[in-house]
Amino acid sequence: MHQTEKETAELIKQISGSDVKKCMKCGKCSATCPAYGEMKFHPHQFVTMVAHGKVDELLRDETVTRCLSCFACVERCPRGVEPENVVAAIRVLAEREQGGSNFVPDEVPALIAADKEIPQQALVSAFRRYRK
Repeated sequence: MHQTEKETAELIKQISGSDVKKCMKCGKCSATCPAYGEMKFHPHQFVTMVAHGKVDELLRDETVTRCLSCFACVERCPRGVEPENVVAAIRVLAEREQGGSNFVPDEVPALIAADKEIPQQALVSAFRRYRK
């Protein structure tokens, strides 16, 4: 069954357990994000887009795996929105939609060799989340 973009946004809110409407768009979460330069969208943008029901582009974003899951954004949020939980929920739904594993163990060394700028923690986190 295909869901509308707004229904998918509601599912992301449910999975994440985050109250995205509490975000006041201060940007503290994004300012503290160590993967800021590696991601197309930043923590505050994920939260804002989900709050407005605009999630299709987030689900197609290949850089979402670059989130380190370090919870720096969660620690810095003055309103307790927990942006990392939103990002993790988006990754889960993207994985379900793609129907498979994005990482094969034998491919990881090539990924590291191909892009020296990718933090190893990002690869480990993505591998852990995207393996079945």
